[in-house]
Amino acid sequence: MMATNRCAGEEVSLSCIRAAIRAGGSSERAAGCLRFFKTGKGEYGEGDKFIGLNSSQMQDFARRFVTVSDRILASLMSSPIHEERAIALNIWILQMPKSEPSRRLEIARLYWKHRTGVNNWDLVDMSAYKILGPAYGTRLLPVAKKCAREGNLWEKRIAMVSTFYFIRQGKHTPALAIARILLKEKHDLLQKATGWMLREVGKRCGQQVLKEFLKKHYTHMGRTALRYAIERFPENVRKHYLNGEI
Repeated sequence: MMATNRCAGEEVSLSCIRAAIRAGGSSERAAGCLRFFKTGKGEYGEGDKFIGLNSSQMQDFARRFVTVSDRILASLMSSPIHEERAIALNIWILQMPKSEPSRRLEIARLYWKHRTGVNNWDLVDMSAYKILGPAYGTRLLPVAKKCAREGNLWEKRIAMVSTFYFIRQGKHTPALAIARILLKEKHDLLQKATGWMLREVGKRCGQQVLKEFLKKHYTHMGRTALRYAIERFPENVRKHYLNGEI
């Protein structure tokens, strides 16, 4: 349940926001999140902490605190609490459509400055294409390519998922460029992101575009990425791809 309205208006404090957020948590849901987001030793989300908010609650808090300062949002992005980082990202996402181009760039720069807080697949997937795409447009591709080649796990996933901004406009070139770089990545989360974006290329840009890409690359891409990419194909066609018979 939401805390009282004492946390309201533009002058709301960080401590007040945190108190309101933590009052809405559920220890049972938090325990489930620790397992679901793989926070154990050696797992991709190792050390992440949860208080047990659901997505609807986090979106409600983002709407409620949408006018807070970037200084407060930076503090939330540095929080060990997963939901606090998610709420900060949601606030920036809400601000993007109503912002002038200069403000969009400012948000994107802050996002990148605090990218160490964008460190699980849900945080990447909810934010990368909604913040980086609208801010940078076509200028994003060179940066995304560099991240795909040299970045850590989350930076590489950000690079791949950020291309969804272009896919949604029917533009497949950026997604295919990043996919080519990541095709041989073995990490499951990168294979899933690559396959997901390729599937979206087929859905939104035409299956022929996807088929032409797969014809060149499907024999040396990860099995998981391939499975994701061909999900919308007829079953008999999927079998041909998986058996190397195309």
